[in-house]
Amino acid sequence: MANVVVVGTQWGDEGKGKIVDWLSERADVIARFQGGHNAGHTLVIGEEVYKLHALPSGVVRGGKLSVIGNGVVLDPWHLIKEIEGIRKQGVDINPENLMIAENTPLIMPYHGELDRAREGQVSVAKIGTTGRGIGPCYEDKVGRRVIRVADLADAATLELRIDRALLHHDPLRKGLGLEPVDRIALLEALSAIAAEILPYAAPVWKVLNEKRRAGKRILFEGAQGALLDIDFGTYPFVTSSNVIAGQAATGTGIGPGAIDYVLGITKAYTTRVGEGPFPTELDDADGQQLGERGHEFGTTTGRKRRCGWFDACLVRQTCATSGVNGISLTKLDVLDGFKELKICVGYDLDGKQLDYLPTAADQQARVTPIYETIEGWSDSTAGARSWAELPAQAIKYVRRIEELIDCPVALVSTSPEREDTILVTDPFAD
Repeated sequence: MANVVVVGTQWGDEGKGKIVDWLSERADVIARFQGGHNAGHTLVIGEEVYKLHALPSGVVRGGKLSVIGNGVVLDPWHLIKEIEGIRKQGVDINPENLMIAENTPLIMPYHGELDRAREGQVSVAKIGTTGRGIGPCYEDKVGRRVIRVADLADAATLELRIDRALLHHDPLRKGLGLEPVDRIALLEALSAIAAEILPYAAPVWKVLNEKRRAGKRILFEGAQGALLDIDFGTYPFVTSSNVIAGQAATGTGIGPGAIDYVLGITKAYTTRVGEGPFPTELDDADGQQLGERGHEFGTTTGRKRRCGWFDACLVRQTCATSGVNGISLTKLDVLDGFKELKICVGYDLDGKQLDYLPTAADQQARVTPIYETIEGWSDSTAGARSWAELPAQAIKYVRRIEELIDCPVALVSTSPEREDTILVTDPFAD
C-alpha cells in the first residue's frame, strides 16, 4: 500500500493541516516527523475549528493511529494542555490512538528562556523565532545533553540527564543575565508530568515498520516549509530541523524505501512570517488584499504574514530537494477578483539572470524577481470541487504553475473546508 509524505514547499503556512486531514481519511497511521509546537495547523470541520500545534492532524479523525516521531522536539506541558483543549472539543485522545516515540527530545523551560533571551539581544540580527525553545532543544539533541521521553521513566537517569544539561545551560544563562535553573523544582515538575506523558510512549520505529509490513497506509506529516529547512532554506532565517521529505525517514525510524509518494503543499501565492529574504514580497494594495482575503495571521503566534506573488523558482527548487511527485495547490480562491496575477519566473542578480535562489545571504537580499503576467478571473473559485466549476483563467493559472515548477498538480484546495478539494491524482493510489 502507498505511504505518503506531506511537506510544505514554501515558508510554511501553506495549508498542510487541511490537506493532511483530508488525506488522513485514506490513511491508517498519521506520523509527525519534525518540528515542534512552533508550527500551527488549523482544521475546519463543519462548524468546528481545531488549532493544532504539537498533535498530528490525524487526531481529529476516529479510528486512526497518530504518531509523534523522534524527529519532533516536544514540550510535554504544552502537549498535555493541547490534548485537554482538543478533548473539550469532543475528540477522544488516548494511548490507543496517540503514540510518542520513546527517543523524542523534550523541550525544557530553560530552552524557551534561552530562546527568548537571545532574540531579545539588540546587538545581533533577530532570526524571528517563536521563542518557544525549539532551536535550543535541537541544539541540546546534537550536543547529546537533551532529556528524552524514555528518561522520564527512571529517576536516576533523569537526574543524570538534568545535571549534564545544566553544566551547559547555567554558565550560558549567567552570560545572558539569567538566574541558574532551579534543579529541584525542575525535577519535581518532570516527575509530575511523567505520569501523563509515559502512557503514550512507544517504540514508534517498531510500530511503524510492523504497520507497513501489515499493509497499512502511513501518512507522514511535516511542519513549516522547505524554505525553512536548516540546510536548504534561507539560512540563517530558518527553523532548527530538516523540513524536506527525507526527514520523514529519520524522523520516525522507517527506511526511505517505505516512502512511495511525496506531496508538496503549495499556496497559490507566497507568504512568510518573520525575518529573512522574500523576493516577491508586496508592500502595496495587492499585498494587503492577499493578506486580508487569505486571513494571513500565524496560527501559533498571531503574527501578520508577509504576502507576495507566486514564486515558481522557489517552488521548483523545493520540489527538487524534497523529490515532490505532485503538489496540492491551496488557497486558489484568495486570488478571485484580481485583474492581473504575476508569477516569478526568474531573478535578476546584478544584471545576471538566475533560475534559482542563490545560497549566499547577500545575494538573496539583492535579487529582484522577473515576472510573467497572467490574466486574472472575476468568477469565484471558492468551494469548487471539480475542474468544471473553475473559471477558465483559473485553470490556465494552475496549468502554467505546473509548467514552471516542473511538477504536476495532484490536488487543488478552494476553501478551508475539508471537502472543498479537487482531486486530480490520489497520492494513495496503489
